[in-house]
Amino acid sequence: MTALATTAGLDGAAATGPGAGPSADRGIRWAALLARVGFVLPALVILVALLWALFPGLFTGQNPTETVAPALQAPSPEHWFGTDATGRDLYTRVVYGASQSIIGALIAVLVGLVVGTAVGLAAGALGGAVDETLMRLVDVLLAFPGLLLSLSVVILLGFGTTSAAVAVGVTSIAVFARLARSRVVSVRVSDFVEAAYGSGGTFLGVLWRHILPNSLTPVIALAALQFGSAILQISTLGFLGYGAPPPTPEWGLLIAEGRNYVATAWWLTVLPGLIVVVVVLATNRLSQALRGGDAA
Repeated sequence: MTALATTAGLDGAAATGPGAGPSADRGIRWAALLARVGFVLPALVILVALLWALFPGLFTGQNPTETVAPALQAPSPEHWFGTDATGRDLYTRVVYGASQSIIGALIAVLVGLVVGTAVGLAAGALGGAVDETLMRLVDVLLAFPGLLLSLSVVILLGFGTTSAAVAVGVTSIAVFARLARSRVVSVRVSDFVEAAYGSGGTFLGVLWRHILPNSLTPVIALAALQFGSAILQISTLGFLGYGAPPPTPEWGLLIAEGRNYVATAWWLTVLPGLIVVVVVLATNRLSQALRGGDAA
């Protein structure tokens, strides 16, 4: 009885100790709430950007290439982001510019994801001379600076958003290939893969049904991270004049058009640049969540 009483007393003390009780419960609830907000807000930012890209007419009724007001008007209730040097509504141009930057980034990520994963899957699954050859080609891609390689591909394909997107996708193939290969190499020696072979599975069947699905999680997380990087790279190419030609709105081009008016019309560069930064930060946050962060 004495031992039981002592044990019960210790349990009660532990339950009412400094780390337990209502305050601890509130702390856990606040942590969970902050984690959920830290995931939902970036997701909303990405959703709005995607809606801008797909349905810009839902967010503005003006034409992005028509003059609607005097030039270089500051932000106001009538023109949220002000007007540019020719009197076009800057908010409208930012909204319509999302279709160039966001869709271009999606194309770039798709190119890198599909081609890079295929290369990494073949290298990791086949091994030997195939692995050695493919990885040396990947090393060659990694040896070139990303921007220089993008510019080279754009010059070969011609100017435009699609060419810029493919160029950015080519620069990300090596990263996807390395990650996919490392995952395939670790998964292919797992017990369930050996069991699949032992039960009569063919090489291609096991590769498609077991190895590939169990190797994709970090690759998908990398795709989310590369999405933000692709937006930056496409905007950089647009800023340098290798993206969509004027007067087509594109985020990098909008920043470039406003750089001559920084002293007198700061909103021409600051507001489009701020949109780019917010969207890229949101994609990075979602990538962290996909890699097993605090979105749960």
